[in-house]
This record gives sequence, C-alpha cells and structure tokens, in this order.
Amino acid sequence: MRRATVERKTNETAIRVAVDLDGTGAAKIRTGVGFFDHMLDQIARHALFDLEVEAQGDLHIDDHHTVEDTGIALGQAIRQALGDKRGIVRYADCHLAMDECLTRVALDFSGRPFLVFRTEFHTGKIGTFDTQLVREFFQALAMHADLTLHVETLYGLNDHHMVESCFKGVARAMRQAVSIDERTRDRIPSTKGTLGG
Repeated sequence: MRRATVERKTNETAIRVAVDLDGTGAAKIRTGVGFFDHMLDQIARHALFDLEVEAQGDLHIDDHHTVEDTGIALGQAIRQALGDKRGIVRYADCHLAMDECLTRVALDFSGRPFLVFRTEFHTGKIGTFDTQLVREFFQALAMHADLTLHVETLYGLNDHHMVESCFKGVARAMRQAVSIDERTRDRIPSTKGTLGG
C-alpha cells in the first residue's frame, strides 16, 4: 500500500495532498489556480498516481505560495509513500513531444534532492499563470521528494506546450522510476543499502 496523505498549514496556505503510487491516474484537484490544476491533473494521469489536492492560499496576493507549497506537500507525500524505496526501478528518463515542443526529463529517487531546470519561456504568463512558478513547483517537488530531477526543453515555441511537456515528462519518468522491478523486489536499489541521502 504505497499511499500517503500530507497536510500543510501556514499563514499563507492550507493544503492537503493524498497520493497512491499504484493508482489508475484518477485525480481530484482544486487549488484555485486553473492552469495549475490542469498541470497537476497531467501528473496524475501520466504517472498513474491517484492524486487528491485541496489547496487554499493567499491568491489575492498571487499564486506563488499556493503553487510552491503544493509542490512541497506533493513531494512529501511521494517520499512517504515510497517508504524505504525497496524494489523500485529508481532511475528513469523521458523525451516528451508535444506538437512543436520537445522536453527531456531524467530523474533519480536518490535521496539527494537536486533540480536542474533548463526551460526558457517566451512570455511571463500563460493566461494569469506566472511561468516563473513552473520552476518553483519543480524545485519544491524535488527538494521534498528527495529527488534528483533534470528538466530541459530542447525546443519549443508555445509556452503552454512547453509547460505541459515538462509536467507530462516528469510524470512519465516518475511512473517508471517508482514502479517495482520484480527481479529486485526485496532489495533497495543502491550499493549503500539505503537511499536516504
């Protein structure tokens, strides 16, 4: 049962995230940020995680705290659901094409959080959503999932496609990395014997 629920409350946000790593891609997402909801739905759908996110944040200021804190809570939930990471594939990568755009993702559930994010957007906003928050989300996710994460958009023209290719690419790579390798089901995939950092 690789499931976890995390609740995070601050003076800026109140967030509840529930994740099942062995789900079917079902999603119930409500953050108050429409475009972000759409991206979180992509994570659920393409990682095959069952994902529930309920977030209330200080959206009268901007979307920053809500997006970042959701990344923190989701990362913590994934880390808890993985337990000691026994039997997981651990490493994965994905080239995700979306129309004119191509994004490359490589990741490692190493226990050593790190983000390399090489995607340059052409505009500051998609609708009302600040494109700078894409990196903030993945930074929070990587740090709190204990995940080494590399995301690079090789080329693209449409910012919506570029952001979506990042989220879908990360989801597809996570789907592979957290899957259980039947040949090593009882082993932690590290010569150290631990993936705790």
